Amino acid sequence: MKKILPLLTFLLIPAGAAFASSGHSTNAADISGSFMGIFSIFLFVAAYSLVIFEEQLHLRKSKPVLLAAGVIWVLVAVTFTSLGDNNAAEEAIRHNLLEYAELFLFLLVAMTYINAMDERNVFQALRSWLVTRGFSLRAVFWVTGLLSFFISPVADNLTTALLMGAVAMAVGGKDKKFVALACINIVIGANAGGAFSPFGDITTLMVWQKGVIDFHEFFDIFLPSAVNWLVPAVFMNFAIPKAVPQPSKDKYVMKLGAKRIIFLFLCTIVTAVSFHNFLHMPPATGMMLGLGYLGFFSYYLKKKEHRNYDVDDNPLSQQTYHAKPDPFDIFRKVARAEWDTLLFFYGVILCVGGLAQFGYLAMVSTFLYHGMGPTFANVMVGFLSAIVDNIPVMFAVLTMYPEMSHGQWLLVTLTAGVGGSLLSIGSAAGVALMGAARGIYTFNAHLKWTPIIALGYAASILCHLFVNRSLM
Repeated sequence: MKKILPLLTFLLIPAGAAFASSGHSTNAADISGSFMGIFSIFLFVAAYSLVIFEEQLHLRKSKPVLLAAGVIWVLVAVTFTSLGDNNAAEEAIRHNLLEYAELFLFLLVAMTYINAMDERNVFQALRSWLVTRGFSLRAVFWVTGLLSFFISPVADNLTTALLMGAVAMAVGGKDKKFVALACINIVIGANAGGAFSPFGDITTLMVWQKGVIDFHEFFDIFLPSAVNWLVPAVFMNFAIPKAVPQPSKDKYVMKLGAKRIIFLFLCTIVTAVSFHNFLHMPPATGMMLGLGYLGFFSYYLKKKEHRNYDVDDNPLSQQTYHAKPDPFDIFRKVARAEWDTLLFFYGVILCVGGLAQFGYLAMVSTFLYHGMGPTFANVMVGFLSAIVDNIPVMFAVLTMYPEMSHGQWLLVTLTAGVGGSLLSIGSAAGVALMGAARGIYTFNAHLKWTPIIALGYAASILCHLFVNRSLM
């Protein structure tokens, strides 16, 4: 329950702010203090408790939030109907569904491309190249951290963390101290790198799609993000020995079409950005066009592979690890998308959207952003992201839409992205690596370095306040 208390504090703020919904004039006190409203809060907290203990309960995280979202919106509809407004709930939920649909389509395409590159051995080839270089442990520490910082803006922080974590474990072997430190460094680097790109994290994607920050403006927080990673990395560097492990002989080669799929993914990103910046259309529509690129290429690839493997003595068959692969099928890559995560986002967005209808987010906005000031509030968002999760916290901020400067919006984007590095459970990258390096990279191993990570968090905020002071 100690992980839930900050969320309760975040939601149960006593205030008498006006009701912030879709233009309805219903009194916030009449709704927020009702049984329906209070029960909705505890329903969300109960569902999120099950999410936090997913590993122990073996219950997929999407299931409790899906159930909570449905019940909360029933309570919202019943409340509005009892007040004589039969259309308010429908209008509000349609708005939330539209926001989710854009996020869903964008992520579905991104996940499909990542799965396609994974199937073509792109990530395995990169890992193989790194493992066979014969780097020292300290060099591997810096290389994996640096690559995490620069790959995550494109491939997302979760995929990057798993890839670099596999490299660290392959090189480190039985050296548990090195593997733990390398994993901490990778998590920090991946989260920091994801903070200055719309493609690096779900929170930055939500901010971009909302139109709060333009694509090129994310690079204003590049330097603060780099500081967030570099400060703890420098301190951890001295705890790593200079030993050179035995280089691995494990080699992978990329399959047919791998480089072209990478190129098509970059073209898809350019298309999505162009749709948003020049055509003023949702980025998700550009991503779906990019899925069409992959669809046509997959047809060519399937035909090409079929012709190549029809020839028994074709040398191409000697370059892969199986005699005849399954034909490349784009719909199999779509099916391999992380559906539990996609449905989890639906549940979170609908839950937070439902709580907004009861006026709780307006109360929080009044208390934090008007009472404490935007800088304090945005710094607190980072700490909340480490304890709860940055997705519901950032969606709550976007739903509140507090009145603040452009520099403050950049600050909250930064803190929500890098704040999750304070604890291993604070980001998807950390949780995933705890599973991959089970028993080595643990909550306690990460917690030992939290003061140093917090130093990097503070340094990144100060760097932003100095570098982007004209925007504050």
